[in-house]
Amino acid sequence: MREPLRADMFDELCPSSLNPVRFGDKWAALIIRCLEDGPRRFSELRVPLSRVTPKVLTQSLRALERDGLITRSVLDARATLHVEYELTALGRSMLEPMAVACAWVEQHWDQLLNAREAYDRAIRFDHAG
Repeated sequence: MREPLRADMFDELCPSSLNPVRFGDKWAALIIRCLEDGPRRFSELRVPLSRVTPKVLTQSLRALERDGLITRSVLDARATLHVEYELTALGRSMLEPMAVACAWVEQHWDQLLNAREAYDRAIRFDHAG
């Protein structure tokens, strides 16, 4: 039995939420991270991706499937159908560059936050004056 996904896997303060490298859509990298240890059901993905609406999660999963990064399998377990999503070999090939990007974000976390805060202060000042 595989370990359940952690609810705080993508906490607002997690470096993965600052990942400057994006592909597909906003949630693609996070979905790929959820699938790195094996197939998952939609309900399992919803735990760490609770900020994503079911509709948007479905759209993101379909886009990843269309791009060949994941597969969708309908399984018949004891007369109950359920769907699992799994990384393809192409999707797995994203794990290494994503790990490098995440390591970079962790190394530059404070600089990224400082830059965002400075930008937001400047925007507020420009709009206030």
